[in-house]
Order: sequence, then structure tokens, then C-alpha cells
Amino acid sequence: MNTMKRFMLFAVASLVAGTTMANTDGDTVVCNDNSENIVMEAATADSAAPEKPKGQWTTLSKPAVKLSEFFFENWSKSGNSLIDITSTFFGNYKYTHPKYVWDNIADLAYGYAWQDLDNSKEGGLFETRRKSNDKIDLTSALSWKAYKDWGAAFTANLKTQFGEGREYTGIEDKEGKLVSHFFAPAYLTTALSFEYKKTDWSVSISFLTGKTTFVCNDNFIIDGLNYGVIQNDPDDPDKPFDPENPDTYKNIKNAYFALGSYIKAQYLKKDILPNLDLYARIELFYDYAKPKNMAWDNIKDFTYDESNPEAKPRTKYSLGTDETWEDLGKKNWLQERTFETDLDFELKLDYRLYKFISVNFALNLKWDTDFSGMGKWGHWQLYQMAGIQFALDWKTPKQ
Repeated sequence: MNTMKRFMLFAVASLVAGTTMANTDGDTVVCNDNSENIVMEAATADSAAPEKPKGQWTTLSKPAVKLSEFFFENWSKSGNSLIDITSTFFGNYKYTHPKYVWDNIADLAYGYAWQDLDNSKEGGLFETRRKSNDKIDLTSALSWKAYKDWGAAFTANLKTQFGEGREYTGIEDKEGKLVSHFFAPAYLTTALSFEYKKTDWSVSISFLTGKTTFVCNDNFIIDGLNYGVIQNDPDDPDKPFDPENPDTYKNIKNAYFALGSYIKAQYLKKDILPNLDLYARIELFYDYAKPKNMAWDNIKDFTYDESNPEAKPRTKYSLGTDETWEDLGKKNWLQERTFETDLDFELKLDYRLYKFISVNFALNLKWDTDFSGMGKWGHWQLYQMAGIQFALDWKTPKQ
């Protein structure tokens, strides 16, 4: 009997000692229920494993209709009645990852203005329709953060228009001269840049930027509207294309690739004042290789002495076969440039009256030496608009 008691006490002591050793050997807690032990170990392992970084999409889609209207009848100060309707779309689709950001922007606009240019009853109140806005601006940028607010970015931007653009000579000119349309011209810019980015503004600097200009219309080239697409004779690369004698040219080029430097700065601030949003952007591009004689200066700046036909005017253009300096004086698109850097500045102000109604102002100013200009403006291009906007917007995630 004593032997049996001793055996039972030894067995109990051995069991207790084994359990104590298991509890103190390592960090794992041993339970009598093996299934519960497995679940606890799995939970511990899952909580200890590092989570993979995740990205998030934020999107904004904002279609809008802008209206402007003026009406004059027997008004002593005079004026022309006008109704302008412009449709716009702004979309921003951004994927934010802890290591990089992929940002995509679509900025579109198209509008018409109906005008009573001659203030007459004939032809209806608004007998003349002319385009008031036309814009396709698509941007995609992939950026990486390097050090603090500095980073690197690869950007692609495409600019062109939807419909035909016409130059009008006066009130009686109903049709106008065709000077542009879809992809004539179009500009594709790709840049590998350094970027300094803060919450509301950023600056990008690139010394390795490619800019391709497209003019997908041979008639524009023949008429001298090459928009910077250089035309050279294949048999004589140093001889520019003569738009007055297109038969001498064999292969019209519809695209020109430029390698240059590029600077872009932009500022976007919501509620810079209560209910007032501000957006400003400026872009500068310099072509390293383009000849400096591919210009569009005004004819009045062309210096030619009629009393001395042999005198050389102020230009870098070389005469072609059977060509005189007097002939060259008629070709303002071949004259010497002054400021070689292309500039594109844009400013937008939007004041929210109600949830879906706002008053807005837009200004776009360009300096482009590849554009001949219409009238006295020369290389300068100016677009300004103000009106009331009715807009909807969809955002994700919802704010």
C-alpha cells in the first residue's frame, strides 16, 4: 500500500515538474488543450508579421457648364449682344503609395459664342457663331520621394484641341480661314525632372525634356503654318522649305522632336479666402538645337533697304536659288527670333456661391516663337474668360 502511494506521488510530482519546465522553456505558453495552443501561436505569428504598405486612390471628376450673356438694344454706349456656352471637365485621379505617387489630370473645355456683330435685325439676333474655347490638356506624372521635400518625377503631357480654329478678318467674314484643328498642332512633352513639392505648391526642373510638335495637315505646312515643325529639303538640309513653291519639296514633315530644358511651377490652394480657390501654373521650355531663324516676327520688324537691293537685312536666313531679299521680306515666318524660351502661364479663380454654382475667372497667356500671330500680337497669345459656372463633382473617398 505504501509502495502504491509512493508511486502515485512520484507520478504527480513528475507531471508537475514537466509542466513547469515546459512553461519556462521559451516564450510559448503550453495549454492542456492542444487545439487552443495552435490558435494562440498562429495569432501571435500573424501579429508579429510586418504589414505590406498599401496605396490608396483619390479621385475627382468635375463636369461643368459656364454661361455668359450680354444683350444690347438701342444702347447709347453701344455694344454687341452675345451668348456664350462652354462645357468643361476637370478630372484628377491620384494613386498615393508610401513609396511613390501616380497623378493623372484631365483638363478639357469646348464652347461657342453666338454674337450679333453688326447690331442689325437681319440674319437673326445672334447670326454669327464662333468658337470661344477649345482645350485638351492631359497630364500623367509618376513621382518618388527622395529626401524630405525633394524627389524625382517622370511626366508626360499632351496638349491639343477638339475642333477647327479659324482666323476672321472682320464682321462680314462668316467662314474665316482655317488655321488649326485636332492634332494640328499638338504638343507632347515628356520630362525626367527633379521636383520640390510642398502641400500647396511644387516646382519641377528638368534638363532632359523631349517635346514633340505635331502638325497633321500638309496644307498648313504649305501655307507657312508649321508651328515650329522645321521643313528642310532632303537634297539640301541647310535650305529651308519654301511655302510659296511646295512642288520643290518632296517629303513634308508633320512632326518635330525637340530636346531641351523645362521648368514648371504650380500653386493650388483651396479657400485662399473664404469660398475662393486659386490655381496658378507657369511652364518654360527651351529647345537646345532648333535653328534660330525659324521665327514668326512681324513684317514691320523686317529691315530691308529698297534703295540697296544687295544689302543684307536683319535675318539669319540664307537665300535660295533665284531668291532675293525682297522676296524674303514677305516671309515673316522665317525671321530672327528675340526671346527663344516658350512660356505658358495660366491662372484660375473660382468663388463658390452655392454648392453647385460659382463665379470663375480664367487667364491663359503664352509666348510661342513658332506661332505667327494674328494682327499686332505676334508671338503673344492671350485668352481670358469670366462667367457663372454650374458644376457637379464626384470624389472618392467621399469627404
